[in-house]
Amino acid sequence: VPALPVKNLTGSGPVHPALAMTGILMCAAGLPVCLTRAPKPILHPPPINKSDMKPVPGINGMRRKTKKKHLKRKNPEDVVRRYTEKIKVVPDEQDCTICMERLAMSSGYEGILQHKGIKPESVGKLGKCGHMYHLLCLVAMYNNGNKDGSLQCPTCKTIYGEKTGTQPPGKMEYHVIPHSLPGYSECKTIRIMYDIPAGIQQTNEHPNPGKKFSARGFPRHCYLPDNEKGRRVLKLLIMAWDRRLIFTIGTSSTTGESDTVVWNEIHHKTEFGSNLTGHGYPDPNYLDNVLTELSAQGVGEDNLKD
Repeated sequence: VPALPVKNLTGSGPVHPALAMTGILMCAAGLPVCLTRAPKPILHPPPINKSDMKPVPGINGMRRKTKKKHLKRKNPEDVVRRYTEKIKVVPDEQDCTICMERLAMSSGYEGILQHKGIKPESVGKLGKCGHMYHLLCLVAMYNNGNKDGSLQCPTCKTIYGEKTGTQPPGKMEYHVIPHSLPGYSECKTIRIMYDIPAGIQQTNEHPNPGKKFSARGFPRHCYLPDNEKGRRVLKLLIMAWDRRLIFTIGTSSTTGESDTVVWNEIHHKTEFGSNLTGHGYPDPNYLDNVLTELSAQGVGEDNLKD
């Protein structure tokens, strides 16, 4: 089958024989035919000299390294007591949403979990949000988490203390490049580069301790507009990186691969000059959305110093 000209952004070129045959049959039936190539996402900016990469205004340095932080283990009972107030008169009709038993009854963890000083029937109210749970249930929830000294309300997600994640060791770099993002022609661009190597999963924090994990697609390049709001987002992303919240080890939602480094609920823009995949610009809501996601991880704008 002879090649047919194809209309695309860069001119004409050959068409796959199967598509050519389809076009011929459609023409024979009197149907209009216009074969075009699908546009490709623009993932990276034009080539940039190292001398063109400038520090981000208002932010010291251009890179961060993280290693596994050896957190000092805190007594679960002390953590729970720190953020709760013991309730003497327990509501009769209210359930504990952790064990699903009535608060007026003993915790569902009675006989399963025992901690000195905490009775199965003891109930506490969290200080900020006021939600109530069996104290033994809160201890069980804490033991099932990262054990970093923080507590998160399972009902409203309010975070008590400083939440940290399980991100493997790696490097984060950030600088300004002399190009503009779609929708932000008035300013330059902040480029973030994350690099995490493959390694071994750690005890007490990763899904399969001792097993290897992969790290696909690194270094990963991400983009923010170099304006006031973009710089605020960058400062919070640096804070999230230091707290090991940007990545985690899990199962990839795109490839299905397990035991691999994946994003951790803080979305990034990885497409520089288009938005064909939904991970690029223009996107007028992105900066507000990522601020909301950071706040949900306990990294809010109230953490920034003036």
